Amino acid sequence: MAPFGGWDMPIQYESILAEAKAVRSNAGMFDVSHMGRIEFTGPGAAEFLNRILSSDVPKLRIGRARYGVICNPQGGIIDDAIVYRLDEERYLLVPNAGNADEVIDWLKKWSPNSGVTMSVITDYLAMIAVQGPRAVEMLDSLTTHELSKVRPFRIVEAPLLGTDALLARTGYTGEDGFEVMLPSASAVTLWDALTKRGATPCGLGSRDVLRLEAGLPLHGNDIDATTNPYEAGLGRFVDPDRDDYVAGDALQQIRDAGPERSLVGFVMRGRGIARHGHHIMNGPDHIGEVTSGSVSPTLDMNIGMGYVPTCLSDGGTRLQIDVRGRLIEAEIVPLPFYSRRKSE
Repeated sequence: MAPFGGWDMPIQYESILAEAKAVRSNAGMFDVSHMGRIEFTGPGAAEFLNRILSSDVPKLRIGRARYGVICNPQGGIIDDAIVYRLDEERYLLVPNAGNADEVIDWLKKWSPNSGVTMSVITDYLAMIAVQGPRAVEMLDSLTTHELSKVRPFRIVEAPLLGTDALLARTGYTGEDGFEVMLPSASAVTLWDALTKRGATPCGLGSRDVLRLEAGLPLHGNDIDATTNPYEAGLGRFVDPDRDDYVAGDALQQIRDAGPERSLVGFVMRGRGIARHGHHIMNGPDHIGEVTSGSVSPTLDMNIGMGYVPTCLSDGGTRLQIDVRGRLIEAEIVPLPFYSRRKSE
């Protein structure tokens, strides 16, 4: 156990390797109740969120989810988040745990108008992610709703173990599955039911390895207020040309000029593990920093991500990682490292 974002969180239950393997081959479950949950209701909810989020919120249909970033007026990434449209005038925003307070303060700064009610429901709604090839099957046995018919990045409200739950076909592992939000009092009941059906309890350690294999950025490592979505490879999630979007002007300029650096994935061609903060070298020149790095149990290789000048970001480019004074050869490769569709 370790403190994380104001919560006590499990780093691992059995082992990071075993938990990662369980998610890739069967099903794993993560208690992600530390993630923020903020509900917006009222006739002005869509317009308010449209000022704050990187994508066009009014175009989001009921029952759909959309990933995006929350940027400051300079285009820096305050957080990445998913927004769900639950009803005509009801939205749910899920930011990261470590940034939840900052996101709430940022939302308050832009003062929702009288047509919007903002409610922080994190303490009242638990969140459990069930991920892996058998995840849908396991959850299907606990509800009358046919979850196998729910498409990716959709959300449904359905009865689950005697209570009403929100089930979103989203996740942070690169596998199929759902993120289940239900009253906190019912969380243990769901956890026990999934355990009986063979789901493996998983902690933050395996979640970090899995998201890195899937090429998904972690705020605080790969993205933060000093990075913008275009250099982070998230430009497809940004529509900067909307009226009243708080980061619109800055992001238009960044987009039109093109990023000077780019977030890339690399594999270690020599023996060594890249870690956050290690220098990326091009011969004698220090050209960037490793933002994430680990052993990939799925691919049986050492992988990482980091920022390099855009002119050196093409796949196949050879660079070196300074691992405690030793320069280890690495090669830039396309992201993601692991894709469920590629492996099937």
